[in-house]
Amino acid sequence: MGSTADKIKGMANEAAGNVKQAAGKTLNKPGLQAEGIAQERKGEAQQALGKGKDAVKKVIDKA
Repeated sequence: MGSTADKIKGMANEAAGNVKQAAGKTLNKPGLQAEGIAQERKGEAQQALGKGKDAVKKVIDKA
Protein backbone atom coordinates (compact mmCIF):
# COMPACT_ATOMS: atom_id res chain seq x y z
CA MET A 1 0.00 0.00 0.00
CA GLY A 2 1.31 3.45 -0.85
CA SER A 3 2.01 6.23 1.57
CA THR A 4 -0.99 8.27 0.45
CA ALA A 5 -3.34 5.33 0.94
CA ASP A 6 -1.92 4.72 4.42
CA LYS A 7 -2.45 8.36 5.36
CA ILE A 8 -6.02 8.40 4.01
CA LYS A 9 -6.95 5.17 5.81
CA GLY A 10 -5.34 6.55 8.94
CA MET A 11 -7.40 9.74 8.82
CA ALA A 12 -10.57 7.72 8.25
CA ASN A 13 -9.82 5.44 11.21
CA GLU A 14 -9.07 8.43 13.40
CA ALA A 15 -12.34 10.10 12.47
CA ALA A 16 -14.35 6.92 13.01
CA GLY A 17 -12.60 6.39 16.33
CA ASN A 18 -13.48 9.89 17.48
CA VAL A 19 -17.14 9.32 16.57
CA LYS A 20 -17.19 6.03 18.50
CA GLN A 21 -15.58 7.69 21.51
CA ALA A 22 -18.16 10.46 21.53
CA ALA A 23 -21.03 8.00 21.09
CA GLY A 24 -19.69 5.80 23.87
CA LYS A 25 -19.37 8.75 26.20
CA THR A 26 -22.82 10.11 25.32
CA LEU A 27 -24.53 6.72 25.62
CA ASN A 28 -22.52 5.77 28.71
CA LYS A 29 -21.02 2.73 26.95
CA PRO A 30 -17.39 2.37 28.05
CA GLY A 31 -16.82 -0.53 25.65
CA LEU A 32 -17.72 1.57 22.64
CA GLN A 33 -15.60 4.42 23.94
CA ALA A 34 -12.62 2.07 24.36
CA GLU A 35 -13.15 0.71 20.86
CA GLY A 36 -13.06 4.26 19.56
CA ILE A 37 -9.81 4.98 21.36
CA ALA A 38 -8.26 1.85 19.87
CA GLN A 39 -9.43 2.76 16.38
CA GLU A 40 -8.10 6.29 16.75
CA ARG A 41 -4.68 4.93 17.78
CA LYS A 42 -4.74 2.58 14.77
CA GLY A 43 -5.39 5.56 12.53
CA GLU A 44 -2.52 7.49 14.07
CA ALA A 45 -0.21 4.53 13.46
CA GLN A 46 -1.34 4.23 9.83
CA GLN A 47 -0.64 7.91 9.25
CA ALA A 48 2.80 7.56 10.83
CA LEU A 49 3.51 4.61 8.55
CA GLY A 50 2.55 6.68 5.52
CA LYS A 51 4.82 9.52 6.64
CA GLY A 52 7.63 7.03 7.21
CA LYS A 53 7.22 5.67 3.70
CA ASP A 54 7.40 9.23 2.35
CA ALA A 55 10.65 9.81 4.24
CA VAL A 56 12.20 6.59 2.93
CA LYS A 57 11.14 7.46 -0.61
CA LYS A 58 12.79 10.88 -0.34
CA VAL A 59 16.06 9.29 0.80
CA ILE A 60 15.95 6.75 -2.03
CA ASP A 61 15.14 9.44 -4.59
CA LYS A 62 18.19 11.46 -3.49
CA ALA A 63 20.51 8.46 -3.92
